[in-house]
Amino acid sequence: MSAYVPMFLLFAVAATLVAAFFLLSTYMGPRNKGEPEHNTPYECGSESSGGRHIRLSAKFYLTAILFVVFDIEGVFLYPWAVKFRSLGLAGLVEMLGFLAVLVVGLVYVWKKGALEWEK
Repeated sequence: MSAYVPMFLLFAVAATLVAAFFLLSTYMGPRNKGEPEHNTPYECGSESSGGRHIRLSAKFYLTAILFVVFDIEGVFLYPWAVKFRSLGLAGLVEMLGFLAVLVVGLVYVWKKGALEWEK
């Protein structure tokens, strides 16, 4: 159990800092409301007043999801690159399989036109 004490201490410090920053910004921050334009809702370049009649394109969300998916690949590639020599040929083959699946996914979304911004 003593091996986990530094981790719990780190969580306690992080929680304390989050609570302190939240409370400080709430009680010591500016109180004025500012200009009325600053308080209006705004989303994706479209003003939201009456925005329920405006149909937003799903391309925004699709692009964000594709970015997250292909960005996570880099997160999985980094630890593999660090341990590349110790993993040997088996690690190389497994990573090539992983990359093959990702390339197939990329070709699929490319053929479907998901990477085209305007049609």
